[in-house]
Amino acid sequence: MSKSACAASSPTPSGNESNKRWDHLDMDSAWTALDVVTQTMLQKAIVDPKTVDLEKLSNAIVDQSLKDLSFCKDAGRMCYAVVQAEAQKAASSVFRRNLLTRLQQEFTAREETRNRSVQEWVCLVTFICSIFDYIKVNNAPLVALVDPVYDCLYRLAQPDALMIEEEVDCLVVQLHRVGEQLEQTNSQRMNQLFYLLRDGFLLQEDLSSMTRLLLLEILEFRASGWTLTDTAHKYYYSEVAD
Repeated sequence: MSKSACAASSPTPSGNESNKRWDHLDMDSAWTALDVVTQTMLQKAIVDPKTVDLEKLSNAIVDQSLKDLSFCKDAGRMCYAVVQAEAQKAASSVFRRNLLTRLQQEFTAREETRNRSVQEWVCLVTFICSIFDYIKVNNAPLVALVDPVYDCLYRLAQPDALMIEEEVDCLVVQLHRVGEQLEQTNSQRMNQLFYLLRDGFLLQEDLSSMTRLLLLEILEFRASGWTLTDTAHKYYYSEVAD
């Protein structure tokens, strides 16, 4: 299990931060994971979105996200930069529309994806949550993604998924990242999700010790207002390290 499960969620960038973040994008592993053609498209999309096939670009980013966990963790930032550039320089939303259409397609086929490859499924959840975290409309999360994000997290909280540490790790990492935002959009669904996690922790006897640790940490994290005391933080990190 990676220590990322005990890490705090990354902040959502403001519009002023978009260009700063883009300036350093070529030094990121996410950037270098793309092929040269897609890198060129991405650069052009930031400078002049009208000169780029934005549907092709969105598909390329989604395709890479579904096979590369390191990439999909930060792909939301990349997509955010394109969305901002298109809105400001072309007054359109072609990229965002195509991105959401593709995400809907992948979301609809999520159970098939999970059955085929847990790794690809985890990448899908991570990418959807990354998009939810970064891309906002009037400083609010994309309404179209609220229920899909919840549905993905609910699936990760089912008894069979709790038996797979890769899925549990994904669940905990994404709750650290977007849990507080999600709760603000629909607290009832968050309550139901944590009922599942509590029941899994208390009633499911065949969980690994690492899974129990992760569940206990995320239960405490939310109960403490989506934060941990220094003492709790040190405890969970020391347990992970051991």
